[in-house]
Amino acid sequence: MRSDPADYELIAPSDLHAVLAQLAKEPGEWLPIAGGTDVMVQYAAGKLSSRKLISIWNLPELRRIEVFPHEVRIGAASTYTDLREHDVIRREFPLLAGAAGCTGSIANQNRGTLGGNIVNASPAADSLPALLVYEAELVLASVRGPRRVPYVTFHTGYKKMQLAADELVQTVCLPRKYSQYLSYARKVGARNAQAISKVCIAGLGRVVEGVVEDVRIALGSVAPVPLRLRATESLSRGTTLDSGLINSAAKTAVAEIEPIDDIRSTARYRAAVAANLVVELLERLRVSGSPRG
Repeated sequence: MRSDPADYELIAPSDLHAVLAQLAKEPGEWLPIAGGTDVMVQYAAGKLSSRKLISIWNLPELRRIEVFPHEVRIGAASTYTDLREHDVIRREFPLLAGAAGCTGSIANQNRGTLGGNIVNASPAADSLPALLVYEAELVLASVRGPRRVPYVTFHTGYKKMQLAADELVQTVCLPRKYSQYLSYARKVGARNAQAISKVCIAGLGRVVEGVVEDVRIALGSVAPVPLRLRATESLSRGTTLDSGLINSAAKTAVAEIEPIDDIRSTARYRAAVAANLVVELLERLRVSGSPRG
């Protein structure tokens, strides 16, 4: 059953301060909407429960991508197109640029936003494993002032997050320290384009004199939230990545995840794919090592 527009109210304040004031005035009553790629799907299906929508599209405070010596700050309303076309993002954060380029159609990339992907809180979202391995931090805004939280702690369960009813994700901050790492990403879906992931992976690694100095691995669509594979990483660091170690790492990865059966896939398939992707990442790291600057 489709929604009736008359049942909804939409306002579009002219600046971020006005948005935050409205959220504070009626906490939990207003749903922020930017590109609307997820919200409008719910609306079209008659499943959008929020009746009050507040537009944050094109607010300049949320659309900036600012480059500083030690970090890049991405406004939460920056689109996937903004990300994949930004020179520094493409060069220093290829996992995020690549995820932006494989999220939906070009029309979706022109409207969908990084902040929207975060607060939609889907464990299958393509950009979120990249944020995990890049150790992103989020700036959450409210009339009480900003607070900065590690992204890894932001999602606390399926569709649950550390976001108060009067708060908004304002900025995503990425430290500029991974340009000398090997990057690896794969998205496994029903087809090559415009598919929701059955499993997706983002990985970073650095090898020095044949030994793994650092490795970071995150998976999507294998748990209630996007997941860093801490035990698998710990097992792999400080090793020379022989075949025995790589096989052990694959088994450890399977033990860390919590895949389910759903309409897109089965838990058994997801576990097998996750293991194979971890093997592929570590084999590539073993063979190629870190790129040289």
